[in-house]
Amino acid sequence: MLKIKNLSKTFYPSTPEEQIVFKDFSLDVEENVCTTILGPNGCGKSTLFNLISGSIIGDSGSIELNGAELMNIVEEKRAKYIGKVNQDPSMGVSPNLNILENMSIALKKGEKFTFKNLIKNTDVDLIVKKLKELDLGLEDKLTTQVKFLSGGQRQSLSLLMATIKRPDLLLLDEHTAALDPKTSKIVMEKTRNLINKEKITTLMITHNLRNAIEYSKRIIMLSKGEVVLDVRAEDITEEELNKLYNENILKDLRMAS
Repeated sequence: MLKIKNLSKTFYPSTPEEQIVFKDFSLDVEENVCTTILGPNGCGKSTLFNLISGSIIGDSGSIELNGAELMNIVEEKRAKYIGKVNQDPSMGVSPNLNILENMSIALKKGEKFTFKNLIKNTDVDLIVKKLKELDLGLEDKLTTQVKFLSGGQRQSLSLLMATIKRPDLLLLDEHTAALDPKTSKIVMEKTRNLINKEKITTLMITHNLRNAIEYSKRIIMLSKGEVVLDVRAEDITEEELNKLYNENILKDLRMAS
């Protein structure tokens, strides 16, 4: 369970560029549920993910994951408990390393290791088993450099690497936005299958309203750092969600002008 309480974050405080993103923001995320975070650009979605992962430090408040306070834990140590897949298919992998090397690094996440002995001390059978579950034929390309894979293959590999040690929380930051519609659909199906099988608590940022309804159980919409909608996905239609989404974009534009 992720519990965020009274979280505040201001960029460039006490300057003409001061930007208050969150002020006393609170949110509880249900365990083993995929929750989608929606909202127009600038509403705080990516900042929220960065605050949770530790790449940005909050000014005050609490971020608690399964009873452990994260606010004073550096990003590298949080990564032991939090998996993340980014929008760019190349960010979650090492393009110049092969599939086996990438997967071996993922298996050693949170541990001390030397690259020299990485493969020798890796469970190759487990890696092959996990790759087979993706059903993309990657288990037959263990020595292929990741830079030669398609965007969909790389993103599927990133997803597997982020979850192979079953993190307490998975953050999906628009992880299909850079893919074409057909590939996006494939990756979303593999995402759903994986998180359902492993029962991983997941937060997903997307601008695709249909994906929000189809692939998550709860939908939260942000506007100017505040929750303006919190609904079960089954209780709202794509048309209703689109109307609310556009209303908040227009509202934010009026406030900014």
